[in-house]
Amino acid sequence: MDVEVWSDIACPWCYVGKRRLEAALAKFEPLDAVNVRWRSFELDPNAPAQREVDSATHLATKYGTSLDEVHAMQHRMDGVAAGEGLEMHSELTRGGNTFDAHRLLHLARAHDVQDAVKERFMRAYHVEGEPIGSPETLERLAVEAGLDAGDVREVLAGDRYAEEVRDDERTAAALGIQGVPFFVVDRGFGASGAQSPEILGELLRHAFEAQTASSAGATTS
Repeated sequence: MDVEVWSDIACPWCYVGKRRLEAALAKFEPLDAVNVRWRSFELDPNAPAQREVDSATHLATKYGTSLDEVHAMQHRMDGVAAGEGLEMHSELTRGGNTFDAHRLLHLARAHDVQDAVKERFMRAYHVEGEPIGSPETLERLAVEAGLDAGDVREVLAGDRYAEEVRDDERTAAALGIQGVPFFVVDRGFGASGAQSPEILGELLRHAFEAQTASSAGATTS
């Protein structure tokens, strides 16, 4: 059973959604029948590699609101994350372009360490305040998560996996995905947003039941 998750590293709800999916998977059997794949989605494809202003100032300018309102929003977000066991520090986030990070996640997929690299990138951005658009930072984080430094440098120096990122984004558009996180199971069942573990568990069960019924029908036909 294939679980595809469209998300962006710089999206706090995507980090919360990752934890909630993990909680749902922890209660799902047979777990070994589930293959999770992280798909690319850029919330801001035109973002610079690194922004010169802090995240609160950027958001206040973008949405025409006050810094106090943004700080309150960030505080609420951190509270939601804490409920999932995440020590998120939204005030430390340093916005930037995530395209290269997504390319490295495709490299990680090829080496069976995609989840570890995804987790490291998200923790670095949302908890540690790392600049996710910095090539030097990405290399260090990717190596910490299990990728070979030479492979990482090779990807960052060229355009390898760029088409794979764009293909993920085209698929998202074809599926009608406009926001993330977005969970798709076997390309037949979907859920938008950082749904609760209970709802994600129901999504998994419905997909598994459909798959089982389809297999049984094929056997008897």
